[in-house]
Amino acid sequence: MPQKRIPEERLFELINRIESLPFRSSERKEIIIEFADLYGVSINTVYRRLRERKTPKPLRRSDYGSPRSIEKKDLKKYCEVIAAIKVKSSNKKNHRLSTAEIIRILEMHGVDTPYGYLKPPKGMIKKSTINKYLKKWGYTTELCFIEPAVTRFQARYSNECWQFDLSPSDLKKLPRWPEWIDPKTRKPQLMLYSVVDDRSGVAYQEYHAVYGEDVEAALRFLYRAMASKDVEGFPLQGIPKTIYMDNGPISKSGIFIRVMNFLGIEILKHPPKGKDGRRTTARAKGKVERPFRTVKEVHETLYHFHTPENIDEANQWLINYILRYNERDHRTEPHSRLDDWIKNIPNTGIQKMCPWDRFCTFTREPENRKINPDATVTVNGIKYDVSHELAGSEVVVWWGLFDNELYVECGEKKFGPYKPVESVIPFNKYRSRSKTVLEKKADRIEKLANEIKIPLSVLADDPRVPGSLLKKLPTETVINKFEDPDPFQEFTFTNTIEAKKAISDYLGMPLAKLTPEQLNCIDEILIETLKKKEVISQIRDYFRSSSKRRLDAKRRDETL
Repeated sequence: MPQKRIPEERLFELINRIESLPFRSSERKEIIIEFADLYGVSINTVYRRLRERKTPKPLRRSDYGSPRSIEKKDLKKYCEVIAAIKVKSSNKKNHRLSTAEIIRILEMHGVDTPYGYLKPPKGMIKKSTINKYLKKWGYTTELCFIEPAVTRFQARYSNECWQFDLSPSDLKKLPRWPEWIDPKTRKPQLMLYSVVDDRSGVAYQEYHAVYGEDVEAALRFLYRAMASKDVEGFPLQGIPKTIYMDNGPISKSGIFIRVMNFLGIEILKHPPKGKDGRRTTARAKGKVERPFRTVKEVHETLYHFHTPENIDEANQWLINYILRYNERDHRTEPHSRLDDWIKNIPNTGIQKMCPWDRFCTFTREPENRKINPDATVTVNGIKYDVSHELAGSEVVVWWGLFDNELYVECGEKKFGPYKPVESVIPFNKYRSRSKTVLEKKADRIEKLANEIKIPLSVLADDPRVPGSLLKKLPTETVINKFEDPDPFQEFTFTNTIEAKKAISDYLGMPLAKLTPEQLNCIDEILIETLKKKEVISQIRDYFRSSSKRRLDAKRRDETL
């Protein structure tokens, strides 16, 4: 008698029915009995056929990835607390509490958390288990300090935003330092000052000999960057809308902020690290940092063959290279950086920079001082002789960074300008150091390096500059007139009372002695304008004409 066979498809249907039930369920046993009666086989035959079914065996346990000594939700809670303690105890050198030490603190003392007071039984959580699930569930300290993505920005048109920064030059010393630098008393530093137009990438750089980050050098450099250049073919000029810079000493200077406000320039600073959560807000400004590296690798490496004699020669060689740098391709557009700057000049035009003497007045700063009994005052080590009537008086001294003159204000009166009478520059002896043993061993290499020569034309001349590198502003470019904010009221009276006092001083008599007609004329002039030059000019013309009419009338009376 042939053996009865169970169809394979019916066997799979049976498997699907019983797999959803617990292994020791009574309902599972009843389903198998019904299946055996249906096909006329024994229960053992059904179980044997189920065992003989060929299925792949799992390589891992069915509970793989889940903790067995503690519930998953409790372990996850402990992992979050331990990761938080690691983040809280980290310092700038990435030193933090270890997992074993945190477990000891939890078991011995417990921790107050938003989940409540946690103090696990001793031995319930292990160091190896915690480290395994910290990594598996993403609670590592590296992932806890992950930063958000960087957001790139770009200006819409030229001079909308300039990026400003400075960097120490690889040229550590010059054969001849400027007169105001004394390398014997204090070691100076040759600094590269740079601005880059955010839209086009056009750069302008200069060398300055300074002691650290100097505000005076920064203002002097920015004026040259915003003024029209003496170099033909370098049209970069104008007052930008915004200057983006780091959060250093220059951006915190009161004089720098005040001068930028007078020029109508907004200062944007990226805050220091740690001011905006996990994001590194003090990231390098790539558009201004990259030109520094390019200049140091392409241009300053040639100083090993020809060293500039002084800072003026270094700046002359640097501007030759900056012309070539600006002629290179734009980062995204199919033309050069300088062409991109000219092409994206706004329709409103370029805001022209003020004259240098006017810029110097913006840097003046008031300071309360007391005049010495000999009618002298010392400002920054420089002595000034002032008016003798100010001896021993408490005054306000107005002294600017670029002024050689001093202005004094005592009450409502202003005195000055006063010239300096002396300037002290200390001198000390300098002793050169002897060569080391390694330097003596390298004499042969140094001798060969000294014999290698590169023509001076590499730095001083470029055959492409007269032709391909020189650019000019388009004739249709609009250059707006500089709007003078007049912060010190040097050109305009503040009110009519001050103007009448000045008119009284000019006439040499009180206004009460004037006729009603003359007083009405003065009032009409002051209603029309408060500008000093226009007011005094109209007053002079009026009184000269009136005196002439009186003289003519007197002569007519005498003839009659």
